[in-house]
Amino acid sequence: MTPEMRKRGNFKIFSGNANPALARKICDILGVPLSEAKVSKFADGETDVHILENVRGEDCYVVQPTCPPVNDNLMELLIMMDALRRASAARITAVVPYYGYARADRKPAPRVAITAKLVANLMTEAGANRVITIDLHAAQIQGFFDIPLDHLYARPAVLDYIKGRNFENTVVVSPDVGSVERARSFAKRLDMGLVIIDKRRPRPNEAMVYNIIGDVKDKTCFIFDDLVDTAGTLTMVAQSIKDQGAAKIIAAASHGILSRDAVDKIDRSPIEELILTDTVPVNASKSAKIKIVSVASILSEAIKRNHMGESISELFK
Repeated sequence: MTPEMRKRGNFKIFSGNANPALARKICDILGVPLSEAKVSKFADGETDVHILENVRGEDCYVVQPTCPPVNDNLMELLIMMDALRRASAARITAVVPYYGYARADRKPAPRVAITAKLVANLMTEAGANRVITIDLHAAQIQGFFDIPLDHLYARPAVLDYIKGRNFENTVVVSPDVGSVERARSFAKRLDMGLVIIDKRRPRPNEAMVYNIIGDVKDKTCFIFDDLVDTAGTLTMVAQSIKDQGAAKIIAAASHGILSRDAVDKIDRSPIEELILTDTVPVNASKSAKIKIVSVASILSEAIKRNHMGESISELFK
């Protein structure tokens, strides 16, 4: 911890069981130890949390993505924050690199839940004073919170990895209309053209490609998305642009959920490389195509700036 940070008072970083490796990386960068907490389960499956350090008057951060098993990790986060609040922590910040339940962000049909809002309410009620997250599935989820939320981007980590390599005749591909803004930001920073996929989703986790807007023939194509779940959409888009003459296909996503047979789909697809971040734990050994870049430096800088009362938006200018 720098002398300037010490002047602002102490802060402590805790981790649940979702991604302790990322929490340790953040602590290493900030030069602070990972604070101790016992997060376990009772015999019946209930979550048991015991904070093992004095946190009275402290600035506390809980690093816990709500990745699979989603419900277990979400409950760990909520119970840890409740424990910190009851232990008189001065301020509690939920560091949620991957925000689960985000896909239900509106009411597309009668009698369906808006779980993105429900989870925001739960975090607030559990004691969060602020939330730090990365690449929300939909930007409007920021408005679901009645407490401050810092919406970070994994883009710098991915760009650093890509810019270190030489590619020619390149284009950025948006896998659907909803991802155009994200793809456009990558295209601008990489000085590449933009191709948009007209995709329809008849059922959850299923997609159909109707049109490819733009030219991919003989080009190196970069597909950028916020997450890869079952990889159905990603591999379908990759096959579609391959059929249209794409020379090389590289995909990147902030969150590698990789449910069901996602890794097998990726291995069978024309995707040559899949770049993922460590917002959630990913076993890269499952496929030679998977490459992992870390967002620890982004999160550690956000925590530092938050503790110091400095601007976080400056990180992405």
